[in-house]
Amino acid sequence: MAVITAAQVGELRAKTDAPMMECKKALTEAEGDMVKAEEILRVKLGGKASKAASRITAEGVVSAFIAGGVGALVEINCETDFVTKNDEFIALANACAKLVAENNPADVAALSALPLNGGTVESKRAELIGRIGENMSIRRFRRFETSVKLASYLHGTSIGVMVEYDGANEQVGKDVAMHIAAMKPVSLSSDQVPAELIEKERSVATLKAAESGKPAEIAAKMIEGSVQKFLKEVSLLNQSFVKNDKQTVEQMLKEANSSVKSFAMFVVGEGIEKKVDDFAAEVAATVAAAKQA
Repeated sequence: MAVITAAQVGELRAKTDAPMMECKKALTEAEGDMVKAEEILRVKLGGKASKAASRITAEGVVSAFIAGGVGALVEINCETDFVTKNDEFIALANACAKLVAENNPADVAALSALPLNGGTVESKRAELIGRIGENMSIRRFRRFETSVKLASYLHGTSIGVMVEYDGANEQVGKDVAMHIAAMKPVSLSSDQVPAELIEKERSVATLKAAESGKPAEIAAKMIEGSVQKFLKEVSLLNQSFVKNDKQTVEQMLKEANSSVKSFAMFVVGEGIEKKVDDFAAEVAATVAAAKQA
């Protein structure tokens, strides 16, 4: 049986807001597997465990740049929140977003090789690391080039959104970008939701249906209903519009004679696990080592 540490319980608690004892039970049942424990909590506790999907797990900034029909989002990571407020670090992120838009690099390595202020992006990154004393990395970028319009929204520096849209009203693009930052859709429409996410939701719904003890026919309807609800909740066009929950985003766009072609959203640190130190274990190990010395 896997040994469940207080640090593991604390990490699962921070991700899900579930009670400590429930977190420990879930980790024990999952034999220490954090992902599996989160799914177990979703079955037992419902939506409380879903916060894990939007939890920011690393530091850094997102920068956006738009000029005409060309734009870019860039995420640059660092070790601590302190550095995210450093003017030079922010300036590097802004410069990278502009370089991506103007030069269309193939990947992060190509971006790093581009010229910047008498050196390259990579040399400026290394120089900044040397001065600040903290590691930094360019994680990802997304470039847009369109014949229609682009709009962006930055929630501080931790969430960045860019939207490709059509229509005469520029406020629509800004509103949709802000909506995306708030509601975090995973796709434009329900038929574009990744298959692996649908299967994961179906698996959770199946376990819930099984625990309900309902007859097979009713359980099947429960499962399908849960999946359809999930698809509406995570697809942009089907979501309730944040500025008017009486209509969907699709209805708002139709009313404004507009349409959304595509979008991108970066949440700083999304998918990156922070190191969680088990200080009690470290102290115990240090004491044990001292006794053996």
